[in-house]
Amino acid sequence: MCRFVLYMGPSIKMDSLITKPTHSIIVQSYHATERDEPLNGDGFGVAWYRPETGSLPALFRSVSPAWNNQNLINLSRVLESHCILAHVRAASPGLPVTQFNCHPFTWKQFSFMHNGFIGDFQKIKRRARNLLSESSYNWIQGSTDSETFFALFIDHYQQTTSDSETDRIAKALLATISTCKKLLTDAGIKENCALNLVISDGINAVATRFSSPGTVRHTLYLHTNASYRCDAGDIHLSPSDKQTVLIASEPLTTDDSWHAVDADYMITVKNANTVELIPIQF
Repeated sequence: MCRFVLYMGPSIKMDSLITKPTHSIIVQSYHATERDEPLNGDGFGVAWYRPETGSLPALFRSVSPAWNNQNLINLSRVLESHCILAHVRAASPGLPVTQFNCHPFTWKQFSFMHNGFIGDFQKIKRRARNLLSESSYNWIQGSTDSETFFALFIDHYQQTTSDSETDRIAKALLATISTCKKLLTDAGIKENCALNLVISDGINAVATRFSSPGTVRHTLYLHTNASYRCDAGDIHLSPSDKQTVLIASEPLTTDDSWHAVDADYMITVKNANTVELIPIQF
């Protein structure tokens, strides 16, 4: 499957996530250490936010391997952001390698990325897309299970209300997972799904580590409450009053400050600084 990382905190250069760390997201594109297949070379993507230019994320995606894209290396050296989502893709069997299938996906203020799969997706694809509103259906450009899941989220989000934007995102995400589970059950599919997900609007974020019973569980790590600095390939994490949040498929560093997220848990990040772990129960 894929690898991803979310950063929220004081603005940093993108290369502090993408190229500089000894286990950067580029390294994870060819040498992932916590999955059986180390290669994630079926494209990449980066979404980032600059509040001074508006609420919509910028997006750069390509079908080339992340380790071999000079544009990514050059851009990450100069671009800064307080909220960055980066993803390297290992395409699910049978799905084409196209730019439209690369993560993150964006809609209005949201950026979304997925590590995992929806089992036998082709058997429920038509049913899933039949549930979509006209606008969400027409928004889809690619062919992945991930993009269809995000389109379902868009509809759930627009139907959800809450006093807290973080709670609204979380409720919509849980409703989408529930819809996905029902589609699989109704179709008699036993493989089910693995849904390590991240969605952010640049201010708030929600992530999940969720798998159906008996399904492979992909790793997810969390790091909080530290300043973030990269020198000579090593990331220096130290206590700080400025909250930093990192959520990653694999740690970017070899230190013991990363927390392995338990299976079937949700992480919510409110206003980029209040982090809560919540069990997922259906």
